[in-house]
Parts: sequence; C-alpha cells; structure tokens
Amino acid sequence: MAGVGYQGVTKRFGDVTALSEFSLEIADGEFVVLVGPSGSGKTTALRLVAGLEALSSGNVLIGGRVINRVAPKDRDIAMVFQDYALYPQMTVQQNLAFALKMRKSPRAEIEQRVLQAAATLGITELLRRKPRALSGGQRQRVALGRALVREPQVFLMDEPLSNLDAKLRVQTRSEIKRLQEQIGTTTIYVTHDQVEAMTMGDRVVVMRDGVLAQVGSPRELYEQPADMFVAGFIGSPAMSFTAVSATSNGSGRVTLSRGDLRLEAGAARELPAEVIMGVRPEHARVWDDGTRLIGPISGRVEYVEMLGRENLVGVAVTDESRLVIDADADFGPRPGDTIAVGIQPGRIYLFDPNTQKALGRI
Repeated sequence: MAGVGYQGVTKRFGDVTALSEFSLEIADGEFVVLVGPSGSGKTTALRLVAGLEALSSGNVLIGGRVINRVAPKDRDIAMVFQDYALYPQMTVQQNLAFALKMRKSPRAEIEQRVLQAAATLGITELLRRKPRALSGGQRQRVALGRALVREPQVFLMDEPLSNLDAKLRVQTRSEIKRLQEQIGTTTIYVTHDQVEAMTMGDRVVVMRDGVLAQVGSPRELYEQPADMFVAGFIGSPAMSFTAVSATSNGSGRVTLSRGDLRLEAGAARELPAEVIMGVRPEHARVWDDGTRLIGPISGRVEYVEMLGRENLVGVAVTDESRLVIDADADFGPRPGDTIAVGIQPGRIYLFDPNTQKALGRI
C-alpha cells in the first residue's frame, strides 16, 4: 500500500484543458472521493493515476515515486469500472483468478486469494456461474473481487455503482466502505453523486471545470463551503440562494433585505452592500413564536414534496428566489398558501455576489 500524489498536474485534449494545475496528497490507506458534475475532470484525474492517459505537465506519484513514464501494468494498481468489464466466457472463479494467472502466481496462492475474496464479498456460491447468470449487484461484487485478489497498492474506482438501482447502491456503497476499512488499501473513488461522496469518503475533493474547488472532510465541506458552487453542490436538497442587501445597524448586527424580505441577523464582520444569502432546508423552519428563529419571512408555497417522515416545502420569498424548508410530516400546506418561515441563528451563509466566495455565517 502507498499514498498517491498529484503535483501541479495538467491534462489537455487539444484545445480543451480537462485538468488544470491539480495538486493533491492522498495518504496511505485513505479513502478519497473525487466528486463533481460531468466535465469537471474527476475521471481524467483517476485515469492519470492508472496510466490510461498521458500527462501534459506535472507529476503523479505512488508511494513517493514519480510514475509519469511507468507502464500501467507496472503501477501496482487495480481499477473497478462502471460497466464491470467481466470476461463473459469465464466463470466468476476464472474472472477472479485471471490477473493472478497472468502474473504466474502459484496455483495454491491463486486458490487461496480467490476463496478469501469471494468470502469477503459474499459471492462464494457464485464461483461456478458466468456473468450472464448474475444480477447487476453480483457482477459489481465480482468486479470488486477481481481488484481485491491482486492486493494492489491503490484501488481506483470509476463510478462503480452508477448502473445499480437505488436500494442496491446504498447496500453496495456500505460494503465497499467496510471492505476498504478492513483491508486498508489507498482508494480513489470517482462519482457524480454527492450523497455517495459524503457517506463514503474520509476526504472529499469537489471539482469544477478541471479545477479543485475544495477538499476536506464531509463535515468541513458541508459546514464550511468555500464558495457558492461547493455550497450548492454538497447537500441534498441543495442550499437555497437569495440576493439581498446587507445593512449594518451600528450595533454589530446586520439587516438582510430584498423587497418584502427582511431579516435582523446576528453579529457579522464588515460585509459588501449586496450579498448572496444561502440557507439549507434543515435550517429553515415554519415560524413559531416560541422558537428561537431569525425572521419571520412571509412567502408563497409553490410545491410540497411528501417524503414520509418529513415534507419539503418550496416557498417563494422574492420574485426571483425561493427557500426550501424541512417541515414535519403532518405539516401539509397547499400550493398558493402564504406561510411564515424562520431561520436558525448562525445558519445563514453569506457569499460575495462577484467572486461567489464565502463570507461566513451569521
């Protein structure tokens, strides 16, 4: 096992820059998730470690050794693909053993590793089947097992759960995380699903347009987003944004206003005259005089999403923006109703409208 390093890595495809000055250190045994929308460069970053793409500039390291010119087969990595990439003519056992046979490993060692991987992944009873006789989840486990038997320095996983249904995705991602913690192999995992990123990664790398937007623990990204992109991308449902004016009242407090919207918020550092206010659904509540909330804000209900244990209510608070509030399951307003909303103190995020950089919370 070994750590992975990116040092000022740039990758161009003709006139298109897929990755720009990307630098990141991944510790030995760490599970790091690269997340971002399509075209953000996350898969390119993964393929550079695998040796499937050549760098335009910079260095990629495994275990402190620069591997820019090392052939993929000599990098001691194992990759799990989105489409499983199993050999259809081979049984599960033969698929698991294939890489070890190519290495000319002893037969006894091959058998031991295959049986151990199969037991770990719960696919022992599938060893004599061929891929066409397996479900999607079973095929994904075989693909994981094929990587596992090699005992590589680094696991690379490129959206391995994207072809599974929602229930199986939840089950399989917990299995992958448990497996990684058990074996302790450095893992780089690529996904566009921020829920996968937040639930699986020791650290999460948010990417946008080939640039590293922010890296940190899931809680750091959620609680302290660096800019509006990270704030809006991390969290489900997404953070709501509203352009407001910020006015200090001279006592260290600030008033946020836009049309009929007016909030007297807590102490804040010096702010621009115009800011973007961000609020997460769980921090907005139906107004109650007995609770300690900032507000009230009056708004018109646009939609109600009933999720069983809770309702998500979209409330238009200005002509251009809305808040999504997390309401109790028994709170069921109708679209068109007017309701009052409050926000938890210290949970209003502020952003610069020009740079989109975070200005803090009040």
